[in-house]
Amino acid sequence: MRPRKYRNQPTHIDGLRFDSRKEGRRYGELKLLARAGEIDGLEVHPVFKLFAHGPDGPVGGRRYTADFRYREGNKDVVEDVKSEPTKRTEAYRLRRWLFLANYPHIDFREV
Repeated sequence: MRPRKYRNQPTHIDGLRFDSRKEGRRYGELKLLARAGEIDGLEVHPVFKLFAHGPDGPVGGRRYTADFRYREGNKDVVEDVKSEPTKRTEAYRLRRWLFLANYPHIDFREV
């Protein structure tokens, strides 16, 4: 079997599949924060619609699946767990840019 492109190792926790051990560890950290009352409404792999805006209105309609979504105080937070090489890919930078343009009210964090 060929090695993975970014050397990530998928892992399963609580019956959920995570693309990397780093993402699985972050899930454990967020569960602890939720249990302590620091965050609430933790969602794993939430899906968002991304649209570009053309002269005739929204076009596109691609899906973007983030790693986590939760509420921290009075703000919505979306997290994506990324390695340095993944952060540099053109495809990821485009998805991130479209997310920020479509959801400016959500606090987007890369972990």
